[in-house]
Amino acid sequence: MVENQILSKPNYHQEQGKISQEISWEKFILHPPERREWVDGQLIEKTGMTLKHGYTQVTLSSQWRSYLKSSGQGGLVCNETLCRTTKQGRRPDVAYITPELLEQYGNNLTIFPQSFPLIAEIASPDDSGEELLAKAREYLDSGCQEVWLLFPEAEIILVNGGQTWLLFNTDEVVSTQRVLTGFSITVKELFSY
Repeated sequence: MVENQILSKPNYHQEQGKISQEISWEKFILHPPERREWVDGQLIEKTGMTLKHGYTQVTLSSQWRSYLKSSGQGGLVCNETLCRTTKQGRRPDVAYITPELLEQYGNNLTIFPQSFPLIAEIASPDDSGEELLAKAREYLDSGCQEVWLLFPEAEIILVNGGQTWLLFNTDEVVSTQRVLTGFSITVKELFSY
């Protein structure tokens, strides 16, 4: 099996608590391993998820799904689905695909060929702020129209619709800026369980 051959390759590195190994993009896309991203030619394992991280991911994706159905906007919400940025192969925690992009690319893709239009990344305790901001910039530079960075421990959300960052605190209502028009929810509702 190709995946076992890829994973048994002996050239491993340890980087900020994440296991990585060298691999070509061509080998990666044959059978992309779950919970791994392709970053700078390295296979990086997504680690550090906590109960609060998982709960926030499920809450946000179910809220986005519910809203897209009730608003009639259509599209698809997915979790940790692989997309290709201009530099890497990433698995955003939560993403929204518009009906137009679903029509253009179909829904049977292993790897979405560009950044999703709306992406949310949820900070784990081992994620650095700089790392998340760089990932958000990468998404925006690759066709994403709006990025949400959620920090469950601090109970804040940063939203960027392409130019500036907006900060939402616990008692505020966060809303979409450019994609999934009209969606809003209190920050507290996303982080309380």
